[in-house]
Amino acid sequence: MRMLVRQRCHAALAGVVTLATAAVLTVSATAPAAAADTWTEVGSDRADPLSESQGLTSVEVPAGSPNRYTGVGTIPFDVYSRGWNHVGDPDASYNGYYVEPYQADGGNAKMFRVQAPGGAWSEYVHTLNSGEALNNSWVAITPGGSWMVNGEYGTMTRFLVFPTPGVNPSTSPSANLPQASTITLDHAVRDVQGCDFVTSTRLLCSSDDPAGTLFGITKPLLQVDLSAEPNGTANVTGHVTALRQLPLRSGCSGTFESEGIDYDRRTATLRVIVISPGFCVLTDSKTYKFTKS
Repeated sequence: MRMLVRQRCHAALAGVVTLATAAVLTVSATAPAAAADTWTEVGSDRADPLSESQGLTSVEVPAGSPNRYTGVGTIPFDVYSRGWNHVGDPDASYNGYYVEPYQADGGNAKMFRVQAPGGAWSEYVHTLNSGEALNNSWVAITPGGSWMVNGEYGTMTRFLVFPTPGVNPSTSPSANLPQASTITLDHAVRDVQGCDFVTSTRLLCSSDDPAGTLFGITKPLLQVDLSAEPNGTANVTGHVTALRQLPLRSGCSGTFESEGIDYDRRTATLRVIVISPGFCVLTDSKTYKFTKS
């Protein structure tokens, strides 16, 4: 996940970025004929650029838990001071564990910060494998809870599978968190900012693809159908479908940035963060809501 939002927020707060045209820029959302599901926009909420600019997740256990968000302003100072200066799209397991993905500007590792149901925090560090990208954009915990899918930024044909830190009994904060298996995709994806499980074998993902050359649309909502639920012992395959373009509406013109994604099983609602261009990052960035129709 890029540092663009952090830089944009700082610039906007300092008054460096100028307001663009007053007219509202609207980019239509189109659904390719091969789309497996149709997700209809049903509303939106303003996304705070400091505390909600990177990711979000619904927390189902314990009942009544509030939704969680990550942003440039949610990184604890002690975490930031140790070099973990970027947080991605989090997820929560169905037994109450909450996981945030972190990356640093350099080095050979990425970190997963975990909060247990009782409130205690711990950190699990993964040493990069040969050829593995440094960035740590998102996590998606399987419905079974023991395994966690993780993505790399850029143009990729795979997702990575790890034991869920804190949940899987094989994990320990004092030991390296190893990659367990791989999901091989049948179509390349670009700049995936978040994924979440809709079923045990279906992921929905938000892509920040700026080019539109892979699926014919920029900023697509992707569906990935897996050959099996990841279990950490066998590699699985994923069939990728572009469902629609994410909403791109703002009072400013320029480059939007799609961010984290969440599917709330309690309400069957999909939510995706889209950050507005320029100064409007502060005023009309949105968390869009969708239902399947």
